[in-house]
This record gives sequence, C-alpha cells and structure tokens, in this order.
Amino acid sequence: MSEQALRIVHVLRAPVGGLFRHVIDLAAAQARFGHQVGLVADSSTGGESAARAFKAIAPLLALGVERFPMRRAPHPADVGGIVRVYRHARRLKPDILHGHGSKGGLYARATGFLPGLSGMVRAYTPHGGSFHQQPGYSLFMLVERLVAAKTDVLFFESDYIAAEVARGVGPTDALTRVAKNGLRPEEFIPAPPQADAAEFLYIGELSSYKGVDTLIDALAIIHAGGAYKPNLVIVGSGRELDRLATMVERFNLNRHVAFYGVLPAREAFALGRIVVAPSRAESLPYIVLETLAAEKPLIATDVGGVGEIFGPYRERLIPRDRADLLAKAMISALGRAPEALQAESLALKTHVAAHFTVDAMVRDVLAGYRDAMAAKRAATA
Repeated sequence: MSEQALRIVHVLRAPVGGLFRHVIDLAAAQARFGHQVGLVADSSTGGESAARAFKAIAPLLALGVERFPMRRAPHPADVGGIVRVYRHARRLKPDILHGHGSKGGLYARATGFLPGLSGMVRAYTPHGGSFHQQPGYSLFMLVERLVAAKTDVLFFESDYIAAEVARGVGPTDALTRVAKNGLRPEEFIPAPPQADAAEFLYIGELSSYKGVDTLIDALAIIHAGGAYKPNLVIVGSGRELDRLATMVERFNLNRHVAFYGVLPAREAFALGRIVVAPSRAESLPYIVLETLAAEKPLIATDVGGVGEIFGPYRERLIPRDRADLLAKAMISALGRAPEALQAESLALKTHVAAHFTVDAMVRDVLAGYRDAMAAKRAATA
C-alpha cells in the first residue's frame, strides 16, 4: 500500500447485529489494506456467534482483541470502562481510536479527557441507538454533547443519522463524513426460496423497534379476510419473543407462524418467499441491503435510512405502525405475477450494487481518518 499504514483500534459494546457486522467488515478490510487493527468489545454478550466471529478475524488483527464487561444502560461502571480503554490505548498507541455506537463512542472519546493521548485521532460512528426517541433521550444527548468536544471526525452510515445527530447534539468542531454501510461481492448472489418456503419471512432482532407486532397484526388481518392463509417464518431473538408468541396464540395463528432462532441471513432467506421489514426505527439496516442484494422481494417501512437504500424506488415503502396498510401490501405481493416481483427485485439489487459496497465504505472511512489527522496536525502547528 502506498500510503502510510495506520494503527487503528475499534471500540464497540455488543458484538451482535448490524453494528458488529459493520465493524467486522471495516476492520477486516483495513487489515487487508495493510493497516494494523484491533478490537475492543463487551465480553458478556454475543455468545458463541461472537466467539466464532472473533476467532475468524483474529489472524488479521495485529493489535488483537480486548474484551471486558460493558453494560447496555448508563452505569457507574462506565468510568472503569473508560479507564480500561484509556490504558489499552496507552499500551497500543494507535493513530485512530474509533468508537461505534453510543457506548463504544463514549468509551473511545472520553479518553480525551485523560492525559497522554493528545496526538491520537478519535473517530465516532453513531448507529442509531441513543438517537432514536426513547426514555433517557435527554440524558443520552447530554453525554453526546459532552464527548463531542473530544471528537475529531464523525462518520455517518446514513444521511438520516447525520440529521438526527445534528438535531440532538448541535454543531461541533468535528469533521463529518458519510460512509454508508456496504456489502461484499458474494452477497449479490440470488437466494431463492426452498420448495416448502413460507409466503412471508422476517429476519432480525425481536425488539419493539422492529415492529414485528405490527407484522403479526397484519397477518391476522389477512387471515380474517379469508381469501389468503399465508404462513410466516420469524428468524431472530430478543426481549419481545414471549410477547410475540402470545400474540400469535391469541390470534390462533400457531399453525401459520414458526419462530426460528438466530440464523445467517443467507440461510434464513431460503425459508421465505417475501421478506417483510416492518421497523419503527432504523439507521441504515444491513438486513434491507442483504435482502435486496439477494433479489428477494421486500416489503419495508419508510423509517430512518431505508428510503436512502431504496433511492428512486422509495415510493414502494409504507408507513410504520399501520397494520392495515402492511396487510394490504402483503396481499398485493401475494397476488402479483412472479415475473413482476423478480423484475422489481432485480432493479433494486442493481441500485444497491451501485451505491452500497464494502470497498466504498472503507475508502470513505480511511479518507476521513487522514483528513482528521491532517486537521489535527495543522491545529497543533
């Protein structure tokens, strides 16, 4: 590589979901470009799936993996977490300390209030989280404004989250760059359903933000209409599992809804013909990108950065929290000719392939690092 190799440490909390996938893709590509990379993450979440991911990427990580317990909610133990990241950075002396998500961003940037790391660039990528309107939002924004003073460069995975940060935090002195989530080339291979696949498929976390309850309500509306009796496969895990299972039982849909645990997206795609993403809040969700790249028909809500993914096809999205409109869209999809669904899916895949790739994401992030390093040198001079 012609440019100087960098020492980069990424800090995140939970090694699960889209945020973790983003960090793993970014770290692996940076290492292959010749940079020395390390990871810091929570040790109490992720289970066997995270352990496998860390084991797979470990040979690429010259700066290793550091894991210790991190709490999801604000807690006095966060002080110890900040100190631990600070000591780790003092040992490794990275050029870049890059925090991801609210907790990773706090731990990475708060080290700037401690002595001895003045020459290091602190980067931050918010992934939604604290910026979704939720209990504690005012406190989260107070903390975000505090550590914004120690931020050299902000990366946004979507224009939506850039606007949310501007609204919640206000103006800062940090450089800002948009580096949208991207996919690897092998993810653009079609993923056809198996012969006995359900009509509909949901893949993702089972949380209130994801709107799976709206999907179950919509399925109940369709069954009550009598013309269609489609099946639904739900792939994922989370805090809402018991409540969703109770909803299914209450609507007498047990024979038509199957709950699976966590599966890789490519494996899950075989279980359903039409994917439904009924979210109430998102930034730039990987599952939407992966679904479109795999040429799967998709019904999605117009929230967060989903409209940015759909681009010129955004009018196909539906409002959130409208089970009646979701049911109507599902019935419409069932009634369409397979050739029409395939043509629409191919057009969306072509759009995603042109705008959302790992290579573009990594180039944008590395360019942001170097711009921030140059600005830091100029300010010091």
